[in-house]
Amino acid sequence: MSFFKDIFIGEMLKSALSESEIEMSRICNFLNCSEKEVEEMLNSKSLDTEILLRWSKLLEYDFFRIYSQHLIFHSPTGSKEKPKKTTLPSFRKNIYTKEMIDFIIEKISKGEKTKQQIIEEYRIPKTTLYKWLSKFSKDEV
Repeated sequence: MSFFKDIFIGEMLKSALSESEIEMSRICNFLNCSEKEVEEMLNSKSLDTEILLRWSKLLEYDFFRIYSQHLIFHSPTGSKEKPKKTTLPSFRKNIYTKEMIDFIIEKISKGEKTKQQIIEEYRIPKTTLYKWLSKFSKDEV
C-alpha cells in the first residue's frame, strides 16, 4: 500500500472521473476552465487547494483525506511532550479508513512490523489494533 507514499493527485482524479458519468462540459463549467486546463490538471502531480476543493465537491470525494492519511503513515513520530497551544482548529488525531486498517494488518501479517511497533509508530491504541486484527485479518496474526 505504497499508495499513500507518493501522491499523484491527477491520476486519482482520472480514476474518480472514470467511475463517474460526468460530462466534460459540466466539469469545465463547474471548474470554470477549458478542456485543455482540465487535461493539464489530470496530468498534474499536485493542484492548488482551491481547485482540489472544487474537484472534491464535483466528484463527491474527499481528496484531502489522501494527504491526511499520508501524514499519518509517513510523518515522523511527534514528541511525547505536552502539545503546544495553537489558534488553529483541532481535529481528531487519526482518521482510520479501511485502506489504513488493511495497510496496518498487512504490515503485521507479512512480518514487516510487530504489533508493538505499529502501536508506537502510528500511535494506535492497543485495544483498537487488537479489535482490527480480530475483525479484519484473514489469517491468524
